[in-house]
Order: sequence, then structure tokens, then C-alpha cells
Amino acid sequence: MSQKHSQNEKQATKPMDQEKVENMQEETTNLQDEQPKEAEETAVTDKVADELAELQKKYDELNDTHLRLRAEFDNYRKRTLREKSELIKNGGESALTHLLPVVDDFERALQNIQKAEDLAAVAEGVNLIYNKFVSYLTSQGVKAMDIVGKPFDADICEAIATIPAPEEGLKGKVIDCVQTGYMLNDKVLRHAKVVVGE
Repeated sequence: MSQKHSQNEKQATKPMDQEKVENMQEETTNLQDEQPKEAEETAVTDKVADELAELQKKYDELNDTHLRLRAEFDNYRKRTLREKSELIKNGGESALTHLLPVVDDFERALQNIQKAEDLAAVAEGVNLIYNKFVSYLTSQGVKAMDIVGKPFDADICEAIATIPAPEEGLKGKVIDCVQTGYMLNDKVLRHAKVVVGE
């Protein structure tokens, strides 16, 4: 019986060995199939990692450029604000510097008025100072309005009185100028105060 039993075992193990062999062959085939898949996955992973590194590098460059531009703009803004405040603070310096010679002339005239015996010479000196001052204003773009005899314009004149027109042609026109108006380039610096005929 022991001999029969051992033969049965051999017969029973034989198909099991074949199964094992078949299983091993299958596993080998599966492993061989998986190896190229793993190689492909590794290649894809490496490619993605390279792209990610390249994108990170581009991002860092762009971010650096952005930060530099932002800092430059901030510096530009601060510089222009500083320059503007200096212009506002010192903008009138040139105008005032050119007025000082006129003030000097007035001081000399005032000193000489007390001692002067010839009133015509004093009047001529004051007239010269006035002409010098007017010529400076003209060089700065300031000019007096010449409006007497012209139609009344509320944009540049202020009517302080109306009187009956001495002639029919003077109705609605400026008859007299009480206070001279001035223009700075093409802008009204001071409105003229006028008398209008009605």
C-alpha cells in the first residue's frame, strides 16, 4: 500500500509541478511585459520632472524681472514726487529773482525823492522803473488787456457800473476801465473792472 500511495503522490505532484512551471512562465512573461511599462513610466516621470524644472526656472526669472520693475517704478514715483515738491517750493524763485532789480530801483527812487528838487526828473525815474517792470511782466507772458471801446465780454471783464452811452455806437461796449485786467498767455490772470454803456 505504501507503494501505491507513493505512486499516487508522484502522479498528483506531477500535474502540480506542471502548474508551477506554467505559473512561473506566466509570471516571467508578466515581468517581461511590466519591465518595458516601468521603463516607459520612468521616462515619462523624468520628462515631467525636466519640464517642471524648466517651468520653475522661467517662473523664477519672470518673478525676478517683475520685482525689479516694481522696485524701479517705485523709485521713479518717489523721485518724481520729490522733484514736483521742489518745483512747487522753488518755482517762484526765478520770477522773484528777476523782480529784485525793480525793487532796487524803487529803493533808489525813494531815497532821491526826499532830496530831489526837480519833480520832472523824479517822474521820469519812476516812469523808467514802471516801464522796466512792465517789460519784465511781458517777458513772462503777462500782458495788459486793451478793452476800452470794445464790446463787453463777461469772460474777461467785470462790469462795476453801467452808464448811458454818450453815443449810439457805444451801447454794450466798454466805456472806461477802472482797473486793468491782465492775461497770462491766453488765460485771464485778473479780470478788468469796467464801466459799460447802455
